[in-house]
Amino acid sequence: MELKRVVVTGLGAITPIGNTVPEFWENLVNGVSGAGPITHFDASLFKTQFACEVKDFDPTLYIDRKEARKMDLYTQFAIGVAIQAVADSGLDVEKEDLNRIGVIFGAGIGGIRTFEEEAGNYALHHETGPRFNPFFIPKMISDIAAGQISILYGFHGPNYATCSACATSTNAIADAFNLLRLGKANVILSGGSEAAIAACGVGGFNAMHALSTRNDSPKTASRPFSASRDGFIMGEGGGCLVLEELEHAKARGARIYAELAGVGMSADAYHLTASHPEGLGAKLVMRNALEDAGMKPEAIDYINVHGTSTPVGDLSEVKAILEVFGGHAYKLNISSTKSMTGHLLGAAGAVEAIVSILAIQNGIIPPTINHDENDNDGQIDYRLNFTFNKAQKRNVEAVLSNTFGFGGHNACVIFKKYVG
Repeated sequence: MELKRVVVTGLGAITPIGNTVPEFWENLVNGVSGAGPITHFDASLFKTQFACEVKDFDPTLYIDRKEARKMDLYTQFAIGVAIQAVADSGLDVEKEDLNRIGVIFGAGIGGIRTFEEEAGNYALHHETGPRFNPFFIPKMISDIAAGQISILYGFHGPNYATCSACATSTNAIADAFNLLRLGKANVILSGGSEAAIAACGVGGFNAMHALSTRNDSPKTASRPFSASRDGFIMGEGGGCLVLEELEHAKARGARIYAELAGVGMSADAYHLTASHPEGLGAKLVMRNALEDAGMKPEAIDYINVHGTSTPVGDLSEVKAILEVFGGHAYKLNISSTKSMTGHLLGAAGAVEAIVSILAIQNGIIPPTINHDENDNDGQIDYRLNFTFNKAQKRNVEAVLSNTFGFGGHNACVIFKKYVG
């Protein structure tokens, strides 16, 4: 069968550097860091005392206060970005066949803040018997954001959550893409959200030695590809894309941001938390995405890398890029926007997909900030253009975006400039 084309018609973002897409993009291009001391809980005794928190988020801009109390913060973020994206798309829900609109929206962790709060309440009051909020389970489970979005709009199409750690929302986009090009829906809201800046979240990642401990300088702590990188910064927020079958978008006169050209998935099958040192899964996932898109490596102008600012992960991704792209790797722009947003875990893929799309739209590559010195062991090839410290202008026809998750999950998407 002939596969249908899929385009992006709406975007929504709530991030540590902006609670709307325009604000997020402006701060991204200007190299603004979202890092600062943790305010969600007392982190004074933790190895890491900072994170990239969302600032001044008001859920009542999107949800009735009573309903918001039934939701974990990660779901509140999800509702917020979905509402933004639908409004941005110009989709008139009353005129649509709601049976043909779906929601595929994931979280890598889900309602960990709710779990921590309820477990703490039980521990405090265990002698008097169980005392749990009746919304404990629906606030906590990682599929509830997708369900809440569908309930909000009455969308009856495909509805579920993906969960593949930090590849989660890229997998959600990939699943939506496949269903749309097979004709199983007209429109799918896809993305992810996360709100894991809690004692359990930070403490757990600290125990794994995954987080930066640069407490004296949080804003410069996320420094991908720099010699002094010492771990990632935890972020929070969400991103949502309205993905639409091309003919449906054209029929309603929708503005089209970009075309989703191809997706790739793979597994490292190597280690619980570490990337394969030679980038085996990363090479495979990028090749899979290029093959799916029917594109040569030379067609890509920009790679939004996973680039978490870990010693092993950054190096393995560079090795993979050099092997997949060969000589063209030196003509690419590469950047890690996690240097500004921190690592949004399950929401990272959706937020970075939005970055990729806006790079095409605006002809600007956001920077990798905080680079201060090269590795002196020669393992990272600094002839590559990592877009260090300052945004760069260039015509962008196609972008590849990587996400890699604990468990060895790899997912990759390619967006290209829409040509009718």
